[in-house]
Amino acid sequence: MSGELPPQIQNQLAQLQQLQQQAQAVISQKTQIEALIRETDAALRELEKSSDDAVIYSVGELLFKSEKNKLTEELKERKEMMDLRLKTMSKQEERIQSRFTQLQDQLKQSLGQIPPKGG
Repeated sequence: MSGELPPQIQNQLAQLQQLQQQAQAVISQKTQIEALIRETDAALRELEKSSDDAVIYSVGELLFKSEKNKLTEELKERKEMMDLRLKTMSKQEERIQSRFTQLQDQLKQSLGQIPPKGG
């Protein structure tokens, strides 16, 4: 096909590319959140195995001596927040996928309306 695409089709292609980038970013964030959830679950399982009087250190930038009950509660709250964030990201991914499919269909329709070039 020689010549430029009509502006409407160029715009639709640009939107498709943008949606693809957004989808990749959302998938990347979801993967990170899922990894954090797995780590938190593992930490909670280890805490459940330990005795109530065990010396426990929470790890972050610094090591802090912590009480089992307090640390368990903090981890559960963190996991709840991550679960909520994961649900939000999943919904966002679904919306992007739906919009992508819709735009793809519009683009196919627009391309079908372009008269063939040649002679």
